[in-house]
Amino acid sequence: MTLMLEEIIGAVSGKLTEDQKRRGVLIHAFQKIQEEHNYLPEEELHKLAGELNVPLSYIYSTATFYKQFYFTPRGRKIVRVCTGTACHVRGAGKVMEQLTAEFGVKDGETTEDLAMTLETVGCIGCCGLAPVATVNEDIVGEIDGKKMPGMIQMIKE
Repeated sequence: MTLMLEEIIGAVSGKLTEDQKRRGVLIHAFQKIQEEHNYLPEEELHKLAGELNVPLSYIYSTATFYKQFYFTPRGRKIVRVCTGTACHVRGAGKVMEQLTAEFGVKDGETTEDLAMTLETVGCIGCCGLAPVATVNEDIVGEIDGKKMPGMIQMIKE
């Protein structure tokens, strides 16, 4: 782990204590673990605590501080429906209802087969295309009854 610490911390390495170096790589380590597993499995966090000689409580307190880290498995497709003002007024609720009916999950839930996680977000930044959703990194705008079947198919693929 020492080589990894030195590579990540770089020039400031000489100014940090060993404890600061170990704790300084946590976010990077969380990102790598989540990239590999799509969430932070408990056993991986236990291993990380041991490797870095950092208390498990510190590992969890750091990971739970950031909304980007997840402790339960997530779907291969992450569907985020915008619920901002423009999207709300133009039918985001209906989009959520249809997705919930089609996939059997509510906001914040993942399908049993880990195919999809459904979430709401405050704004995607495409108000002119309301209602808007993202499927992983793809933006789907102006979702209406005609576009909904295509979006559902995109999620299932």
